[in-house]
Amino acid sequence: MVAILQQISRPAAITPLNDPRNIAVVVKAVVRIAEAWSLSNAEASALFDVPTATWSRMKVGSFKGNLDQDKMMRASFLIGIFKGLRLLFNGPLETGWPKQPNTGSLFSGKTPVEKMISGGIPAMMLVRRHIDALRGGL
Repeated sequence: MVAILQQISRPAAITPLNDPRNIAVVVKAVVRIAEAWSLSNAEASALFDVPTATWSRMKVGSFKGNLDQDKMMRASFLIGIFKGLRLLFNGPLETGWPKQPNTGSLFSGKTPVEKMISGGIPAMMLVRRHIDALRGGL
């Protein structure tokens, strides 16, 4: 499980997944992130770019599909952001930051979740880089 999560935390190495065991690990990680961030089903499905019905199957563990490169990239960024927030903050901001309005130039008053939903993968990459920069990792 750790090996597959480490693999997708490096965006350059991302490939589609069709092994059901590895898919289950990635889906479980993304679902846990959505729960930790208190995302609604609509927010989580939009962030992972799947229909709400598919997200519901993912949540209950009955998802049987594959994860294409787009979904793997999204999972990679979400896991990286989640990990970065855990390293950066201690306390409520660790899980609350993604849904807090942000007046920084990257967000213009939107929450990071809103920014990532509206901007897709490019915005997810920017948010990940933002967190890494806050940690001094750029």
